[in-house]
Amino acid sequence: MTTLTPAPNAVRKDPPHRPGRRESLNKWRRRVPLLPALIFTVIVTQLPFVATLVISTFQWNILKPGERHFTGLSNYAFVFTDERLRAAVLNTVLLTASVVIISVLLGLGLAMLLDRRFPGRGLARTLLITPFLVMPVAAALLWKHAIYNPDYGLLNGTLNAVYRLFGAENGPTVDWLSNSAMPAVIVALVWQWTPFMMLILLAGLQAQPGDVLEAARVDGASARQTFLHITLPHLRQYIELGVLLGTIYVVQTFDAVFTITQGGPGSQTTNLPYEIYLTMFRKYEYGEAAAAGVVVVIGAIVIATFALRTIASLFREEVSR
Repeated sequence: MTTLTPAPNAVRKDPPHRPGRRESLNKWRRRVPLLPALIFTVIVTQLPFVATLVISTFQWNILKPGERHFTGLSNYAFVFTDERLRAAVLNTVLLTASVVIISVLLGLGLAMLLDRRFPGRGLARTLLITPFLVMPVAAALLWKHAIYNPDYGLLNGTLNAVYRLFGAENGPTVDWLSNSAMPAVIVALVWQWTPFMMLILLAGLQAQPGDVLEAARVDGASARQTFLHITLPHLRQYIELGVLLGTIYVVQTFDAVFTITQGGPGSQTTNLPYEIYLTMFRKYEYGEAAAAGVVVVIGAIVIATFALRTIASLFREEVSR
């Protein structure tokens, strides 16, 4: 019987290292200072959400306090079958898609302009960022009274001035909020969110590798070819990030709808947050409003998951460079 002996030059493999008890204790010691913040976050965010889940399973009208009773998932069935909520969902999709798409396109154009060197670029960048820094309610009041007002608003004033240039005494008086309620809200939100998209896309433009752009210029690529085949593919993840983050924020829009149109005329601009407000504070149906709020939160979480994945992929690319 022969015995096998290891080769003299064989490399001996050590067993994989397993963290000992002391290392685990050190990890927990590093995490202990974060526990108060974690507990505070759970109390502030998760406990109200759990309470909302509980309320959503009850038929509860504040005007009829003695008739509160458990109904299970019937409020969720109502959310998906009610005509007013379906109309609010369609308005929310239209409002969100329009604002996000237009803001991304305008933000891309402005970002490409600001990516070039010209005198006063710092001032122009500051002025273009300003709309995003205005409080949403203040911005909505600005558009409602200073721009859309039929008597003294900027739009009708400009229209009347143009008519006077051609010899007319006065131009038409257009009630913009009655005739074009949804476009009026969309324009106001685009004005507010375009700077946000511009900042994201400008960061993407400035992160382009300069050697690749220089090589394209040396090879004789035109500006259009460089943009379509180099810049746009590079900006894909930044555009996705802008779309996802913009969708998360715009889908929750309440200030502009409440301040500019109050959902009218005829519920043309009533989106989901405003419809939940009406259900809660006008109809006093706490259970239905809670169920609708839970559905909106779940949808926002799904979108936020894709946004976090996009952000993580951007970070991985930056680390790998």
